[in-house]
Amino acid sequence: MPIYNIFSKKRKSKTKPKQIPTIVADIHEKNSLVLSELQSSKQINLQIKPLKIADYLIGNTAIERKTTSDFISSMINRRLFQQLKQMQKYKEKLLIIEGDLDLLNNETNLNSNSIRGFIISIINNHQIPIIQTQDYEDTAQYLITLAKQQLKPKTPISFHSRIPKTIKEQKQYIIESFPNIGPKKAELLLKKFKTINNIINASEEELSEVLKNQSKNFKEIIDSKI
Repeated sequence: MPIYNIFSKKRKSKTKPKQIPTIVADIHEKNSLVLSELQSSKQINLQIKPLKIADYLIGNTAIERKTTSDFISSMINRRLFQQLKQMQKYKEKLLIIEGDLDLLNNETNLNSNSIRGFIISIINNHQIPIIQTQDYEDTAQYLITLAKQQLKPKTPISFHSRIPKTIKEQKQYIIESFPNIGPKKAELLLKKFKTINNIINASEEELSEVLKNQSKNFKEIIDSKI
């Protein structure tokens, strides 16, 4: 009869499997060196499929990649405007310009201000941020970094650098939420009026002993019905 060693059983790992972000690349990018860089990376999961819009999709972000020569040619024939218009269907958008525009500008008859104006037009009129990368390796690293950031949970913005624990800290936290009220003034108000209710019901004249010329604005905020 076989004897089993009960101590030989491996404990089940409680750690969650590591998530790997996905980058979707357009099939037309298959000959680019960027794609070969992404394929060799173990940090992301790469999918290649026909995309109607953009060259890459990362989550809800559409990314159009242009080499400097392609950027200039699409600027001249205005093809890029149509592509940028299509990208508006996505909430998040990004244009990557790969290479040195200054070097290319020396080889063309284009005015430098024309290129700058075109870039500013993209940012202002189409609300699309632009990243200029050095080469295909740099582009791939930007894409990988963006994909990894998609996995991070988004936390709400806090206007306070600390979380109050005691009642005293919570009271000061509330008073500091008013405009132009820092820790020192909040502490003085609580020292003088003891409670938040007393501060709210205090007259402008009484508040001016601590807030000086800011007492009127403070009182207007409290009494406002908006």
